[in-house]
Amino acid sequence: MSGLDRIVLIGPESTGKTWLAERLAQQLGVPWSGEYARVFVETHNRPVVFDDVDAIGRGQQALEDAAIAAAQAAGAPCVIHDTDLVSTVVYSLHYFGECPGWLSAAAAERRAGLYLLLDIDVPWQEDGHMREAPERREELFARFRSTLGALGARTAVIGGGWAARIAAAAAACRKAARG
Repeated sequence: MSGLDRIVLIGPESTGKTWLAERLAQQLGVPWSGEYARVFVETHNRPVVFDDVDAIGRGQQALEDAAIAAAQAAGAPCVIHDTDLVSTVVYSLHYFGECPGWLSAAAAERRAGLYLLLDIDVPWQEDGHMREAPERREELFARFRSTLGALGARTAVIGGGWAARIAAAAAACRKAARG
């Protein structure tokens, strides 16, 4: 894992990103960061509007930076992120048709070493204001894949049941570390 410093779990709603990020970080013994959009929605108890995207992007960046600093302080070989700014860009464009310019630039500049793109082959689960479009998961998956491709991001698609996801994610991390 020495050559890989940032691993991001990314993809449509209700694909197990948070669950997998926690378990993967635990398995690898490294720090991880959560998804700031979740913190924002839980704090404000309402759906996100376009005017919130800037604050969500800045909050996401701060969570990522804190986890990176913790990984560096601990001498960890990598850090796990439950989403990153790429996700904020994708959702902003998906739901609002626009994205703050700084956010797109920062997402590209901060591109991670490996993106684990979670497939939509698990059942949808309700989650309050965080999940609003179960019928659009296929469209979102395609948008994530396209965005990651346009960024030239190293990507591994992770699918299957929960145990298969953990095994595939760990294998993708090991493979990426070998180059």
